[in-house]
Amino acid sequence: MALEEKREKRPPVTPMMIEEEAALRNGSRGLPPGPWAEAAGPRPRTTERHIAVHKRLVLGFAVSILALLAVTMIAVLLSVRFEECGAAADGPPRAGGNGSLSGAARQPPGAGQPPGRSEEEARGGEAAEEEEEEEEEEEEWQRRRERPPWARPRLPRHLRPLHYNLMLSAFMENFTFSGEVNVQLEVRNASRYIVLHAHRMHIEAVRVAEDKLAGGVRVARTFFYPQTQVFVVVLNRSLEVQRSYNLKIIYNALIENELLGFFRS
Repeated sequence: MALEEKREKRPPVTPMMIEEEAALRNGSRGLPPGPWAEAAGPRPRTTERHIAVHKRLVLGFAVSILALLAVTMIAVLLSVRFEECGAAADGPPRAGGNGSLSGAARQPPGAGQPPGRSEEEARGGEAAEEEEEEEEEEEEWQRRRERPPWARPRLPRHLRPLHYNLMLSAFMENFTFSGEVNVQLEVRNASRYIVLHAHRMHIEAVRVAEDKLAGGVRVARTFFYPQTQVFVVVLNRSLEVQRSYNLKIIYNALIENELLGFFRS
């Protein structure tokens, strides 16, 4: 009787208990069926199709990087080639705006030189004479215990420009240009030197005149001073104070391939 009473006291088996027991056997940690059981269930592994798609994406990214590098290298090579062609096309500067060469270029070699004397010897003699004159002038300024106006960091103030008239002609086939500038100057202090900034230019002619009616002032010589990048005009006599003069310079130069002066862009 006692055993029968104990068996009768066991709780009845419900469907919920059967599902929990089945879940424990299947490894789902005994969670009841529902959204929580589905979230805690094992997730499906990545399929071979997903792996193939990932490989294609990586391969496409690598191909795009290689194509970008190739395009960059081609652009660099083309730019270098263009610069070389531009440098090869640079010829001697021209002076005439109508495409003709300057007067110095039209003259045959040795024109204007005494017979029996080559052009190189004439140039060497002129350069030696200019060096001697520069040395004499520097010695004169040293005796005065002053620096020459072209060796100072700033332009001298004995002249004041009143007006500029500039004309330029550019030749893009060989990247050169010619120019002519007329500057109206006012003399504040008497001096026989005209100093102005200039660099990497070929000066063809320099003229100084008091006005249109009066005669010009003779130019003794001209020279460049690279240390301060100036061009110096030396006159035979000093300019008079409180007078106005006109300075005319004809020049030509290259259109630079760097950020200097008249440059390509």
